Amino acid sequence: MALRNVLIVENDDDRLRKKSREITEIDDKIKSLAADMLETMQEKNGVGLAAPQVGILKRIIVIDVGEGPITLINPVVVYQKGAVQDMEGCLSVPGVWGIVERPEKVIVRGLNLDGETVEYEGEGLLARAFCHEIDHLNGTIYTDKVIEYVNPENVVEEA
Repeated sequence: MALRNVLIVENDDDRLRKKSREITEIDDKIKSLAADMLETMQEKNGVGLAAPQVGILKRIIVIDVGEGPITLINPVVVYQKGAVQDMEGCLSVPGVWGIVERPEKVIVRGLNLDGETVEYEGEGLLARAFCHEIDHLNGTIYTDKVIEYVNPENVVEEA
C-alpha cells in the first residue's frame, strides 16, 4: 500500500471535472489502487475518496464513516428518498465547508473487489458520502451544489 497525492481543485486540475471510465476487469492493479485509496483517505482523516481525486479516471470509491471500510466499483444509486441539507467538506477542496442538499436515504449498487454485485443502504452520513463520492466519478464537485458556505472557524472537527 502507498499514500497517493490528492488532487486539489484550486490547482485547476481538469481530471476532477472529467467523467470516470467503468472498470471492466478487477485485477491486482485495481485492488492495489483500492488499498492505496483507503490508506490515503484514512491518513487525511476523510470519510470517502474517489479515484479521480488521486488522478485515476476509473469508477471506484472507498468510504468509511466509522462502520468499517466500503470499496465499490462502478457504483450507482438505484434508490433515493427524502432530502436533507447538511454540511460537507472535501479532501480536494481543503478548508472549504458548505451546506449541500442530498438524499436522506439511498441504496447503492456496485461490485466489490471479488467482482460480486453488492448493495448498500445508507442513511445520514453514509448516504451523503455515497452521493458525494459518486458525484466525483461524474466530474461533479460538492461546491457545485453548495447552498451556503460555512466559515471554517465555526466548524468543530470531530476527534
